[in-house]
Amino acid sequence: MNIFSSLLSGPTKQPQVTKQRRGIEIKSEREIEIMRQASKIVATVLKEISQIVKPGMTTADLDVYAERRIREMGATPSFKGYHGFTGSICSSINNEVVHGIPSRKKVIRTGDVLKVDTGAYYQGFHGDSCITIAVVEVTPESAKLIRVAEEALYKGIEQVKAGAYLLDLAGAIEDHVKSNGFSIVEEFTGHGVGRNLHEEPSVFNFRTREMPNVKLRSGMTLAIEPILNAGSKYTRTLADKWTAVTVDNAMSAQFEHTVLVTETGYEILTDRSKV
Repeated sequence: MNIFSSLLSGPTKQPQVTKQRRGIEIKSEREIEIMRQASKIVATVLKEISQIVKPGMTTADLDVYAERRIREMGATPSFKGYHGFTGSICSSINNEVVHGIPSRKKVIRTGDVLKVDTGAYYQGFHGDSCITIAVVEVTPESAKLIRVAEEALYKGIEQVKAGAYLLDLAGAIEDHVKSNGFSIVEEFTGHGVGRNLHEEPSVFNFRTREMPNVKLRSGMTLAIEPILNAGSKYTRTLADKWTAVTVDNAMSAQFEHTVLVTETGYEILTDRSKV
């Protein structure tokens, strides 16, 4: 899900950077197989939501659906109760960047840019993923924003393999986003994922000297999640202490996958095309 990693006490104005990297976990084959199952549940739920969402529904409707389906598949929602969050999904519409709280008052409308982020906890491990949905018909600029956000995710994933470095991912994402005229939200980052919903390392979407440039090893599992804005990169947090919105009311889009590092490349554990 989108970077609750920056939300140990609510969103912050600087990325959470961990200086010590001894906590990065290398998963065993048994643990990886469990993560495949957790991630398959997440991918299934997001694929189904993308198929059923329509104008007139509320974000609470989607939340109820997601929780029911996660539990039907033998898992529990990773987000519900996490640091007090009340939903099983994050549902962020238009200028809402991340961490939107599902509500019966939030009605989905034609033209909305809807971000749906969810996680599933299964047999001791988490899967985590986010999609952005163009509701019926969006503006050409919003359509481009959504397309470039998804492309940026895959540009980053393509850099993943044992021996590569985290800033290889970050640079590929940054270059693609900026070449298309959009900004990267720097206040929230991706993260490791596994036994905990948020683990080391921080996975940045832009080049920075603030982060040790971690060398990837086979068995690492990462939640890679670029967040793009059509305008300013800056956000502010609403009174609910969760929902982050763009400071200039511009549209925002995000995609996220849980990715396994392998010796020769990567495996996208939350691949919706395989469910």
